Amino acid sequence: MSLVRVHNFTVSIDGFGTGEGQQLDAPFGHAGTRLLEWALPTRTFQRLGFHGEERGSNGVDEVFASQWASGIGVEIMGRNKFGPQRGPWADEQWKGWWGDNPPFHTPVVVLTHHLRPTLAMDGGTTFHFVDAEPAEALEQARTLAGDLDVRIGGGAATVRQFLEADLVDQMHLVLVPIFLGRGERLWDSLEGLEERFHIEAAPSPSGVIHLTFDRRPGPPSER
Repeated sequence: MSLVRVHNFTVSIDGFGTGEGQQLDAPFGHAGTRLLEWALPTRTFQRLGFHGEERGSNGVDEVFASQWASGIGVEIMGRNKFGPQRGPWADEQWKGWWGDNPPFHTPVVVLTHHLRPTLAMDGGTTFHFVDAEPAEALEQARTLAGDLDVRIGGGAATVRQFLEADLVDQMHLVLVPIFLGRGERLWDSLEGLEERFHIEAAPSPSGVIHLTFDRRPGPPSER
C-alpha cells in the first residue's frame, strides 16, 4: 500500500506551524517568512521560485527539501493552506496562493466544510474540495494517487489530525530556532507520539534541526 508522508513541515521551538493573523498578504500570519528562511536558499525552493532555473544551495537543507515530490501522487491540505477565506466561499475566483501553475503537479485534496467545484490548473494540478474525516479523505486521495504515495501538506491542524488518527507513515519536520508565541500549534493532544515512530535528528549549519519520523513496525497495540 502507498505511504502517507509529511515533508518540509516547519515548526518553531514552541511548536507553532504558522503564526496568528493569516491574511492575503501574510500567508503565515505574524510569523512572516521566518519559518521558511531555512528553505528559501535551497535549490529545490529556488527552482520553484525561479521557473526551473538551476541555482541555490546543495547542503543538508537541500537534501531534505528535495525529497518532498519524489514518488508523490497526491497532496492532502487543509483549507487554510489553500487560502485565507473562512466560512462559505465568498469568492470562488480564488485559486490558491501559487498562481496559475501551482508547484504540486498532482491532484490535491483540499479539506473543507464548504464545497466548491473541482478546479483544474496548469501543470497538472487539480484541486478537489472534500468534506471528510482523515480516514475517508485518505481513501479518496489514494484513489487519485494510484500506486504513488500521499503527502499531507499542512497546515498544522491537518497534520495533527492525521497524526491523531495514526495515518502517517513517514514525517519530516524542521525545527526552527524561533519562538512565535501564538498561532496554530502542531503538538497539542499528541502525547506519546514517540512510541509510534523511530525519530532521528540531523542538525544543519543553517541553524535548523531536521527531524525524521519513521513508523515503527507492528499494529498500534504492539508499538
